[in-house]
Amino acid sequence: MLKGTILLAFALGMLVPCGAASAQVAAPSAGETLTLEQATALALRDNHAMKIAKLAVERTDEDISATKTFRLPSLHAFTLVQGNLANNELKVQNPAANLFPGLGPFFALDDRRKVTEIFAASAIEPLSQQYRIGLQIKQARVSREMAQAKLRQQQHETIDQVKKAYYAILQTGSALNSVRDAVKSYRELDKVTGDNVLQQVSLKADLLTVQTRLAKVEYQQLELSNRLATQKEQLNSLLGRAVVTAFEVATVPELTSLETDLAAARKTALERRPELQQARLAIEEATLDRRIKKSEYIPDVSAGFIYLTPRNFDPVIPKNFANVGVVVNWEFFDWGRKKHQLSEKEKAVEQAKNSLKETEDKVLIEVGDKVRKLQQSGEALRVAKLAENSAKENLRVSTGQYKYQAAMLSDVLQSQASLAESTNEYQQALLAFWTAKAEFEKAVGEEN
Repeated sequence: MLKGTILLAFALGMLVPCGAASAQVAAPSAGETLTLEQATALALRDNHAMKIAKLAVERTDEDISATKTFRLPSLHAFTLVQGNLANNELKVQNPAANLFPGLGPFFALDDRRKVTEIFAASAIEPLSQQYRIGLQIKQARVSREMAQAKLRQQQHETIDQVKKAYYAILQTGSALNSVRDAVKSYRELDKVTGDNVLQQVSLKADLLTVQTRLAKVEYQQLELSNRLATQKEQLNSLLGRAVVTAFEVATVPELTSLETDLAAARKTALERRPELQQARLAIEEATLDRRIKKSEYIPDVSAGFIYLTPRNFDPVIPKNFANVGVVVNWEFFDWGRKKHQLSEKEKAVEQAKNSLKETEDKVLIEVGDKVRKLQQSGEALRVAKLAENSAKENLRVSTGQYKYQAAMLSDVLQSQASLAESTNEYQQALLAFWTAKAEFEKAVGEEN
């Protein structure tokens, strides 16, 4: 009676919905129970790739602040300490030297060598360059928006990775529970077969067959346990915490309905996908780059103030110079360089526009593919669940018949093997469904 109760409990346990089974892993550790929402929040906060993307946005903030400073006057100070190495002796010839041979120069002027210093300071305020600087500031802001779009893309990728890792743990945990139940079933069958051998009702070969099957499922149990430990370490790494952190996964609510409206999904993706935002910003960035290059045709006009003080020069040289003026720099002929550079920028704009169209097409195709795979995996999951339920019932019937010697051991083993195969197919279908769901959510640009 006890044996029949154990086998009946095994059969009922196999009928429990996978959502509940996946949430309960036998012999849980003392770690926390981690929900999918908590895992996602931890990853968005502590994931290393997320931190890198956030720092990229902060770097663009510094670039904007740095670019704004070019609107202000540039202040420079310099000094020059020098010594004249040339001989500056000036000889004034005696006009009577030709009349009176032997007379030398009338007199000589010799500037003795000495160390001199020049101290100077300048303030240059750009005038005509303000237009170009304004374009550069706009370009820096576009770069910031680009970094933010990349941050959003990294968020989507991180969420997708966390979901897949979380679902894989659920699937492995559920499979591990099924294998543990199979181990219990084979151990009970081993006892029944052993008793039958003692009573000379069954052959010893039957007992060895059962023991072989038991050893195989025990090995499978070890394999799944090791896989589960590795998957938890990988999820911990995604969450940005110590890989040895102990935790258990919580139940994921079963999906009651699927969003399969392809037109609505594509519309949502075109609005939300960060790749499209980056492509649009690339057009704006290329356009600004072209305008900046075109602004180089404008002469650089600046207002300048220069203060200069020479030291240790001859007294005839003024001690201070203070000048205010206009500084003009214009390259009026460049051999066609600016023309070719501007043409290159215009081609970059066209390139960015074509890239946007290509990205839109890829997004539309990807969304269509993910919707179809989600529908297909949902149907495959339904079929696999029906097959598993059928195999469970067949095992229940054959086990009961074998207990009362109304069925052969080979029938029970065949039912057990069929159940193991159908359970494995169901677990794979379940993981494929969860993965397809995560990929669909990523494809439409969901934020969580």
